[in-house]
Amino acid sequence: MGKWFKTGTPWIWLTAGAVSLSLLAVLGLLLLIGWKGLSFFWPAPVYQFNIEQNGHHSTVIGEIYERQSVPIRQLTEADIDTSGFSGDSVVRYVIKSGNRELLGSDFVTVLDPYIISQAPAAGVAVIDRLKNGRFYGFPVKLIDDGLPIPLSNLADHLTHTQAIREQIRTLEQNELSVLNRQFKQLRRQVERDNGEAESTVAEHTSLEQQFTTLEQKIVQLRQQIAHDALVIRVMTGQEITLPLDQVLDLWYPNELGTWGKLSHWLHQLGKFVSEAPREANTEGGVFPAIFGTVLMVLLMSVIVTPLGVMAAVYLHEYAGKNMFTKLIRIAVINLAGVPSIVYGVFGLGFFVYMVGAQIDDLFFSTQLPAPTFGTPGILWSALTLAILTLPVVIVSTEEGLARIPHSIRHGSLALGATQAETLWRIVLPMASPAIMTGLILAVARAAGEVAPLMLVGAVKIAPSLPLDTHFPYLHLDRKFMHLGYHIYDVGFQSPNVEAARPLVYATSFLLVTVIVGLNLTAIGIRNHLREKFRSLEQ
Repeated sequence: MGKWFKTGTPWIWLTAGAVSLSLLAVLGLLLLIGWKGLSFFWPAPVYQFNIEQNGHHSTVIGEIYERQSVPIRQLTEADIDTSGFSGDSVVRYVIKSGNRELLGSDFVTVLDPYIISQAPAAGVAVIDRLKNGRFYGFPVKLIDDGLPIPLSNLADHLTHTQAIREQIRTLEQNELSVLNRQFKQLRRQVERDNGEAESTVAEHTSLEQQFTTLEQKIVQLRQQIAHDALVIRVMTGQEITLPLDQVLDLWYPNELGTWGKLSHWLHQLGKFVSEAPREANTEGGVFPAIFGTVLMVLLMSVIVTPLGVMAAVYLHEYAGKNMFTKLIRIAVINLAGVPSIVYGVFGLGFFVYMVGAQIDDLFFSTQLPAPTFGTPGILWSALTLAILTLPVVIVSTEEGLARIPHSIRHGSLALGATQAETLWRIVLPMASPAIMTGLILAVARAAGEVAPLMLVGAVKIAPSLPLDTHFPYLHLDRKFMHLGYHIYDVGFQSPNVEAARPLVYATSFLLVTVIVGLNLTAIGIRNHLREKFRSLEQ
């Protein structure tokens, strides 16, 4: 046994086992997040429960959200009558019944002994709405301008309503935003001229007329769909009238086949990644968060890569081998261990309050006291995360530079090239795979950071994207949404945490997917560079 240990074989098996366990743990975590998140969009069957409790009969319609085994002793301690129960525990069903404005909650809890019968609800519809979450019930009739019409026209009316809703959104985001921007520019001109000139008054009158015309157009579009409604019979037997302008989608989950469920799942998943959030982020999609995360990471990469490469080149190629250089390297390594929230405080104090305030004083004085760059925004977030990930890029680049033989540098210098030419044409291309490795590590860390972004730019809801079709197109002063912050907000700050819990898993899986996609892109570029400059190493 002693000889076997001395051969080192046990340690090989030990390290291989540790790596295998780590990979299994990571894979299991990803599978758990993916299953919990992606299954949320699959159309679950809707059941009708007939319940009798203490002589009172009731009907509950909804999806089975969760099954829990509860000890009878726990129910007894909660003053629940368990005289008719058998065994040591009973099953408690958490049923997602929707209809929040009627029931006060999205969920109903029922104990299994109280359930008389359970069967799929025939003809039940699930309705996705702009407000108050999903609605469950049986469609009765469709109302068009006060007159009942057959339900067979429902699909056409929903398509028409969606088209008008899209027209309204386009008018508000394009023409209305242009008018608001022109009003702001006119207000600045008036403040700059210390009064309104005749031309300014005429322009202001023209803008007001355009605004009134646009407002009337939007009101007319809303009136076109304001009189349409859908009558639904809920589980209590009551008939509820839902305005059709609040209905986003409707489907019959118990009547869908396998291909129908798959098509619905893909449709809901597409809406999740392409639409904006609603209902305090508990409904809708996460497209602004995806866009903000990717744009912030790209800006951070553009900033941190040249800074990290220049610092590494100086330390390895130009700085002397003395105590000062050693102290710099120690400081760089120690910076990698500083808590991220400290970087957030630094970014808020230095970038936002000092640099941003100076930029406002120099270039945007006419807009003061309202700050332009003197407030958190995507630029300061990218700079803060660039400082946070700078040590990773520096260390990785230095290691790449150290692997390049000195004979290559000497050969280049002997052929008449200057040191700068040698660095630019020989050394840096050969070190580019190591630079990309540092960038990959930087992206992996920056994309998942939340704490510093809460101080320097990320918000719960961003009114507009940092990139649009209006000059200067990329608005670095705007706040943005971030997937990591979105997860925190939905998971811990949501008014309806239980209903939003599947969105936490879905957004988490999406964040992992975005990070993996960015890293795979960087890895592909690194491999291309490695093959391109492999001949220089030989």
